[in-house]
Amino acid sequence: MKEPFSHSAPPVSSSDHDHIMDTQCPFCSVQCKMQIIEHPGQLRSTYTVQPKPNAASEGRLCIKGMNAYQHALSSSRLTYPMARIGGKLERVSWEEAYRLIKTNVTALQQQYGRDSIGVYGGGSLTNESAYLLGKFARVALRSKYIDYNGRFCMSAAASAVNKAFGIDRGLTNQLSEIPLAKCIILAGTNIAECQPTLMPYFDRAKENGAVIIAIDPRNTGTTEKADLHLKVKPGMDAALVNGMLKVLIEEGYANESFIDSRTKGYQDLKQHISELSLDHLAEITGVPAAQIRQAAELFGKAATGMVFTARGVEQQTDGYMAVRNFLNMVLVTGKIGREGCGYGAITGQGNGQGGREHGQKADQLPGYRSIENPADRAYIAGVWGVHVDDLPGKGVSAYEMMEKIHAEEIRALLVMGSNPVVSNPNANFVEEGLRKLQFLVVADMFLSETALIADLVLPTSSYLENGGTLTNLEGRVLLREESRAALGESKHDWEILCGIASQLGAEAYFPYSTAESIFEELRVASRGGIADYYGITYDRLRKEEGVYWPCPSVDHSGEKRLFEQRFAHPDGRAELISVDNHFPAEQVSAEFPLYLTTGRVLSHYLTGVQTRRSATLAARSFESFMEIHPKTAKKYRIEDAALVRLESKRGSIVVRSRHTTQIREDTVFVPMHWGDIQNVNKITNQALDPTCRMPGFKVCAVQVQSLVK
Repeated sequence: MKEPFSHSAPPVSSSDHDHIMDTQCPFCSVQCKMQIIEHPGQLRSTYTVQPKPNAASEGRLCIKGMNAYQHALSSSRLTYPMARIGGKLERVSWEEAYRLIKTNVTALQQQYGRDSIGVYGGGSLTNESAYLLGKFARVALRSKYIDYNGRFCMSAAASAVNKAFGIDRGLTNQLSEIPLAKCIILAGTNIAECQPTLMPYFDRAKENGAVIIAIDPRNTGTTEKADLHLKVKPGMDAALVNGMLKVLIEEGYANESFIDSRTKGYQDLKQHISELSLDHLAEITGVPAAQIRQAAELFGKAATGMVFTARGVEQQTDGYMAVRNFLNMVLVTGKIGREGCGYGAITGQGNGQGGREHGQKADQLPGYRSIENPADRAYIAGVWGVHVDDLPGKGVSAYEMMEKIHAEEIRALLVMGSNPVVSNPNANFVEEGLRKLQFLVVADMFLSETALIADLVLPTSSYLENGGTLTNLEGRVLLREESRAALGESKHDWEILCGIASQLGAEAYFPYSTAESIFEELRVASRGGIADYYGITYDRLRKEEGVYWPCPSVDHSGEKRLFEQRFAHPDGRAELISVDNHFPAEQVSAEFPLYLTTGRVLSHYLTGVQTRRSATLAARSFESFMEIHPKTAKKYRIEDAALVRLESKRGSIVVRSRHTTQIREDTVFVPMHWGDIQNVNKITNQALDPTCRMPGFKVCAVQVQSLVK
């Protein structure tokens, strides 16, 4: 497989007429730095893109980053507000747009109460915009209903890590320590296509003698790098780890001194594991017992080791418990808190880490504080200058907001930086609900599938225009500077929120003139919280090119490696927990005989709103597809490259088939980047994890039939 990234390029010469833009990629959680040089021409400008040296990607860019400027400069960008008039979206002024919001919000809240208005955010917003969105919902609207699409990205891992370790940061150590690990487990993560600029870290680990174990029902660019590939049945990760734990504990690979001094709950876990049969675990997971034993022994014998999980493990109805079991394995072997050892949740969205730390989630306040904790509420109320009793309580998760909309408990919704019509499970149900809203406002760069059904569309600035901070998967806070003026009449997300707040009479609480002025308040709001940014300033970020949190003071260097001496619980110990074998919420049947799992491809990002506007990226992957094993295809008479209908209990989609021996015979795969008739989330299952409320995107039962007679 060709490496899907470019190494550092030599400097490109520029003329006095060129416009140089120093920025960073808007896509995945690595947040690679880059320089874009605009070369003006008589008819049109041309562009040169080159990576910039940085600690995370070490000066690499992938194909998405190299072409990100194309969507930012696209002629299909929204450049002025539009309101639905006579059934069509027509141009209006910002003053008219703000008046429409004020009129509708005021009338609906007077008739149905403050919680009749909801706010739906995104994991690609800057920390400043994410922070302000949470404040806007709770201070300007005084509504409890706010959540964001990051619920579908990191909620299982975040909940599990918080409970096990007491603090949730994407990686417990630096990316630079990956080459020091002697055994690496990559569970449900396709880094080669989703975060390709990270792959050299794993290559260097292999050069240093590391063994890589991949857990995935498919063969991917990532599994090609692995020494051992456990081709688990979709949704059976927790049971697979139970098998590995059984070998680790019963074959003497448990680090007893670490367990005794730094964990609790081990005896219960040990008893639970002793009652399980390795042969039974092999049968239900689809992974041979010999392979389970081999994987456990490789990890147990290694002097250092790291475990990484991503959406394949987390987007399950037992995602929280599955991650807890992987954390059990890290703790039982004592592979954390020292060089070359740790756990990492591979964040998907550009600011999936920072976006969940400062108030977009239904249950959180800035600094990872809890909205249900009286002390946390009192502190944030003091920072915001409001009475603590005026802060609303806990709302519901992202998909549950869609249920509230369907039930007409939420009558209006502001969507910022997200495309819920495509990104939510059971998408037909979601679209039906959004169409029932009395007022839907969408702030976006493009007419996304969600914006197309909105009553009001507000144009937002792109990553080239909107400066602010983002937190990468390591917990490293980075500063992205503005590099060009906002296009047309578009505004920054935070400017839009301030404008609406002013119309609603809350201008005194939103006095900001720059992103930095918002960050200064965020610093104070996060101070003393789990995610403490107080010691981070724009000046430091410019000088140091990124600072890790927690960083409690300006003279603190930031915590590069967590848990060296103690965990973040009051007693300093990590929590081990027994995890039952779990089966997906939806099982195959005679009517729906195949498992469907979903994921990403190299050329696209999330729901494709941005990457499908890039000519280069769209040309590489211009339509969706279904991977199916040739034996399975023969059984159901599916020709290669034929149009097929995939159907579940919730709906159907049409995509093109792709025969491959790289997938299990009982499973088909469809990527998530397309809307309309190709929108795979029209058929995914809306069942939620009982702890973190993550939908079970990765497993549902489907039938397939050819559309070719």
